[in-house]
Amino acid sequence: MAALFTGKLLVANRERDEVETERELHRALENKVLLLYFGSGQCPRCRRFAPLLKDFFVRLTDEFYVDRASQLVLVYVSRDETEEQQSAFLRSMPERWLAVPFGDAFGRELELRFAVSEVPAVVVLKPTGEVIVGNAVEEIRSMGPACFRNWQEAAELVDRNFLLAEDCDKWSRRSITDPIRRLKYKLDKKAEAKNRERKEGGEDLA
Repeated sequence: MAALFTGKLLVANRERDEVETERELHRALENKVLLLYFGSGQCPRCRRFAPLLKDFFVRLTDEFYVDRASQLVLVYVSRDETEEQQSAFLRSMPERWLAVPFGDAFGRELELRFAVSEVPAVVVLKPTGEVIVGNAVEEIRSMGPACFRNWQEAAELVDRNFLLAEDCDKWSRRSITDPIRRLKYKLDKKAEAKNRERKEGGEDLA
């Protein structure tokens, strides 16, 4: 995947850190499904879709929802009219996102390479750079985080620890008190067992 970005510059969505060296890119993109999000903060369709994409990404990568962040990386390819518009949009998006710098010709190269004619568009790529889905916007809208499993299998990623966000809905959301509850439950069970043993021992003596 890093080959696609060889010699290119990406910007991390946190205080404008740059991810530019081949080693950094390899580490950021290795063995992951890559989403190229083509959009604009000013486009009405993009404004409607962006919150869905944000929620989709967060539910797959935020440890509040999953035991371990999934093998997913997103690069924003902007069609914003100004750098200020791009920056304002990215500030509202997850810090894990990467972006092609505003005005970089590489953004146009990616549009042509993946035949992007309208926005929003989400191109899904294997770690090899091979296309899994040409535009996953409707798939994300209709299936949500569940579609990542299909991409994961298509990309031949192996991550047995992946916990799908929608599966978490069957459980109560985790909180910092969960370990305390589990410990209390274990202690209560031990106390009950000891009390039972004492009662049985008393009955035997009687």
